[in-house]
Amino acid sequence: MSEVDIVVVGGGAAGLSLARRLTAPAGPGRAVPSIAVIEPPTGPLSSPPRTWCFWERGEGDLDAYVSASWGRVLVRGAHREVVSDGRGHRYKMIRSHDFLPAVTAELASHERVRLLTATVTGIVDSPDGAQVTGTDATGQPMCVRGRWVFDSRPPQGLPPARTTLLQHFRGWFVRTASDRFDPGVAELMDFRTPQPARGLSFAYVLPFTRRRALVEYTEFSPRVLSDDGYQAALEHYTRRVRPLGAFTVTGCEQGVIPMTDAHFPRRRGARVFTIGAAGGAVRPATGYAFATIQRQAAAIATARSAGAPPLPPRPHPRRHLAMDAALLRALATGRVDGGAFFTRLFDSNPLPRVLGFLNGTSSLVQDVALGLHCPLWPMTRSLLELPFLPRQAAEDQGQGQEAFPHAAQRKAHP
Repeated sequence: MSEVDIVVVGGGAAGLSLARRLTAPAGPGRAVPSIAVIEPPTGPLSSPPRTWCFWERGEGDLDAYVSASWGRVLVRGAHREVVSDGRGHRYKMIRSHDFLPAVTAELASHERVRLLTATVTGIVDSPDGAQVTGTDATGQPMCVRGRWVFDSRPPQGLPPARTTLLQHFRGWFVRTASDRFDPGVAELMDFRTPQPARGLSFAYVLPFTRRRALVEYTEFSPRVLSDDGYQAALEHYTRRVRPLGAFTVTGCEQGVIPMTDAHFPRRRGARVFTIGAAGGAVRPATGYAFATIQRQAAAIATARSAGAPPLPPRPHPRRHLAMDAALLRALATGRVDGGAFFTRLFDSNPLPRVLGFLNGTSSLVQDVALGLHCPLWPMTRSLLELPFLPRQAAEDQGQGQEAFPHAAQRKAHP
């Protein structure tokens, strides 16, 4: 059995981001901890290729991994469209096939980091450390003991919740035969798609050039579609709603992100913590998580450097979680028209105010100003009834195991 200061279980965005932060210079008198990062062998537990998008003002320390960014955004409603300027904020895209290998190589060259390939089967907590066991790529037993353990693996199921919708999507990377896109504008939501009875649907278009873009069909609804359903939705959008002419599909991404007001534990023992989606990093009302993952990683590294217990911080302010829960309830009950809600949100507020709320950095005064442009009675009714609603398992809400498959997380927006 080997021993290290910190064990990180899972080599996805959350696990590698934390390890990367922990290897940064720790300051006077603080040594970089010894770290073991355990990633499963290539197979069913491996993460599929995906994109992560987030908002950031100016330059950031992840810019080397950014494959594209946009300074303006477009939201199309049924009867109007809204173009907003980021005023210094940019919507940035990082692709997993760029980020994960680059950070893995960076960690592999660090003398204080060990990269292990193994399937973790157990984590045993104790007052002074935790033991991680599993089998390596050859089938041999593996055991690592860490003073602290951070588990970033997606949960096998969702905690009980009052409301759970699924953000499910399929996207095509397309190349058109003629100019069809404005590479300076990220099209966040186009609500001209057929709307489901509960929830909402929209198209999401990220142009890379005038002829290359990611075109994605997304739904917030109780259940995922069949393969034929996603195919039909994308065909309808690219042929009839927004005709692209002749085009070639060069790649595809697909996934499911739970949108839930469930409580995700950040701690599983004296020395074991959960991070990433398993620790509640996914924003309930949007499905975004990447920026939250980065803030969590930075806070953990800062706490560890200061000699404090490295408990992951609360991922989202309580006030924002309550607002998200009310919105989820209003969408799930059909009290609000999702397309009209989001179009009005972007049309009636300066983009920095909306981004502050989405990023979890807005003040109470800013949130009140934002709320005044929402449908007040449906949102107020949904908020007031939340304390009286029972929390139910995903199976009881009709979602079953599709609520959080291993291949679930993609763009973890902003």
